[in-house]
Amino acid sequence: MRLGDEEISLARPFKRVTMEEAVREANAELAGADLRDKSVLGAYAKKIGIETKASWGWGKLLTEIYEKTAERNIRRPTFVYHHPVEVSPLARRNDDDPDVTDRWELLIAGREFGNAFSELNDPDDQCRRFEEQMKAKAEGDVEAQPFDADYIRALEYGMPPAAGCGLGVDRMAMLLLNQPSIRDVILFPHLRPER
Repeated sequence: MRLGDEEISLARPFKRVTMEEAVREANAELAGADLRDKSVLGAYAKKIGIETKASWGWGKLLTEIYEKTAERNIRRPTFVYHHPVEVSPLARRNDDDPDVTDRWELLIAGREFGNAFSELNDPDDQCRRFEEQMKAKAEGDVEAQPFDADYIRALEYGMPPAAGCGLGVDRMAMLLLNQPSIRDVILFPHLRPER
């Protein structure tokens, strides 16, 4: 199948890499580095032109480096999993590695086509994460989640294990119809005001 001038194979199995592995593959300088060392990631982020904040942990730094250097270069269908807790405020911690979450994104031709994760159902952990998100929001992070006291209260009553997956149907249509822009496949495009 083609997307613009690029040939895309949807043959299985799709590649699977952790976010840390994706960053290592895209950045030879980080091949042997400790990607959980905030000072290593902070220095590298600055080197490649990312403006950082002192409050960012290793997870935010890793994600920023991933988005700048690795994400757009992932061409064949790939599941990128184990996103850091710091950037996944609603996702459940991984049982084997509590610094990352049970979350994945499907990337094809440098674009995200899907996002999925196991839902966080621990009210104490969720409360702490919302508090961290509020600190990030106060520092100007427009993507930070608001504190949701009603949600915390509902979690305190109990929530069974749950998960969700969002697949971009418009992005899939873009791929299947070989359209370079999502604007060409959106069923109901944004209306412009009448002049």
